[in-house]
Amino acid sequence: MKRFSAPVDDILFTLNAMGAERIPEWDGALVAELAGHFASFAEGEIAAVDEEGDRVGTVLENGRVRMPPCFQPVYQSYVEQGWCGLTAPEEYGGQGMGAAVLGVTSEIFSGANVSLQMVTGLVPGAVRTLMHFGSEEQKSRNIPPLASGEWLATMCLTEPGAGSDLSRVRTRAVDDKGWKITGEKIFISGGDQDMSKGVFHLILARTSDDGIKGLSLFLARSERDDGKRNAITVTRIEEKMGLHASPTCQLAFDRAEAELVGELGGGLKAMFTMMNHARLDVSLQGAALAARATDIARAYTAERVQGGRPINQHADVARMLDEMDVLAMGGRGIAHLALVTMETGENPDLVEALTPIAKVFCTDGASLAADLGIQCLGGYGYLQEYRMEQIARDARITRIYEGANGIHATALATRLMRLVAPMDALEELAAERPDLLSDWQEARNRVASLADPTPIASAFMTLTAELVHQIVWDRMRAQMSAHVDPERIERLAAVAARRFPVAKAIFNAAL
Repeated sequence: MKRFSAPVDDILFTLNAMGAERIPEWDGALVAELAGHFASFAEGEIAAVDEEGDRVGTVLENGRVRMPPCFQPVYQSYVEQGWCGLTAPEEYGGQGMGAAVLGVTSEIFSGANVSLQMVTGLVPGAVRTLMHFGSEEQKSRNIPPLASGEWLATMCLTEPGAGSDLSRVRTRAVDDKGWKITGEKIFISGGDQDMSKGVFHLILARTSDDGIKGLSLFLARSERDDGKRNAITVTRIEEKMGLHASPTCQLAFDRAEAELVGELGGGLKAMFTMMNHARLDVSLQGAALAARATDIARAYTAERVQGGRPINQHADVARMLDEMDVLAMGGRGIAHLALVTMETGENPDLVEALTPIAKVFCTDGASLAADLGIQCLGGYGYLQEYRMEQIARDARITRIYEGANGIHATALATRLMRLVAPMDALEELAAERPDLLSDWQEARNRVASLADPTPIASAFMTLTAELVHQIVWDRMRAQMSAHVDPERIERLAAVAARRFPVAKAIFNAAL
């Protein structure tokens, strides 16, 4: 079994190639140092409990979630080293780093142990939501325990029968000597667990019957001010295909004590602050899993001999390895382009377009890379021994949560098309590739002319994502001398260049 090795060189190279130096107060040397420290921690401790966590899973005992016992000391080490407060403001006990720095550690974490990363990964989004919409009292009271690791966070959005249709949210909040929440939420990652002292819930609840305008955002803690448990109960843990060590909970709220965050009726706007962070985080989960699959496959095929030579020298295996590598590197590049653009504040419209593109490309890429990895390993890939099948299981959900990929494709072809500005921002970006721009402009105009573009939304997303993917590879190729293996970057860029004509053909066939 190939031990986890964090792809630090690739991560730093891609981030720099996407223009990280433009981020205010960017310190590349510091980021490299942080990446090295976290990589050592991930390789030595976090990855070491991944297999056992997958095998043991989580259990519900007396209304509380029990995590795999091996996770507790690793989480305590994570807390003691200060990683949980990496992006929290310094005035609230954090280290004040930006989202791009978090992108580095988050990807390494996901590659080492995506189940544990899922349980810890919503804290930065919760802090960001409080910073944007919370009162000063809410910030000073809630951010320090999140930054210290005393609390972990959840995002309570989905309900039975509602799915992505937020207008059907029925969990209700009433103001009765303080806000009380009653209802049920499902698919809540880390809805309860025994690693942190408490859990900080952000909850979308209905305060009026005025559709999505009647939704407000609330915070609720697992413990009330008097020290007793809040009226939030885990009614079940879902039995899942993957992410066995990440408790996906169904929660019942029975007049749970809560506080309004932001304005009444402003819940959707506030919730998207957390969701947008989560979508880029999921993009990097996809890149991390694709990179991990590539690393395992590369190591196995270099040692497995057939026909008198290692199988990585056989043309079909070499093709699959390069395709996996392209998906990992290219997906990471798209996510990093979105992160850098977001952190510079230069082009919010481009961020709005790049976020769903990154989410779709990276997560589709993770599943495809895992499938190719299984094929590279042959029968051993289908067995549990090399854990390629775990990557396939864990990666599959990334195409569903934080908005199913089909929903993001539909939004690109409808809502973002109507907004115009995000599509114009993509067009400006594509000026770097005038030879491809005309094809994409023609596709954009065709989509805009349709009364109902949804039947070709997926094909349009494929073409648009591939346009961005080509630009990302152009930038990496231009900087390849800065990579430890420039020949690999040049070879992969050539492989990536063959993808756009295929995407164009897919789009034309869908018309």
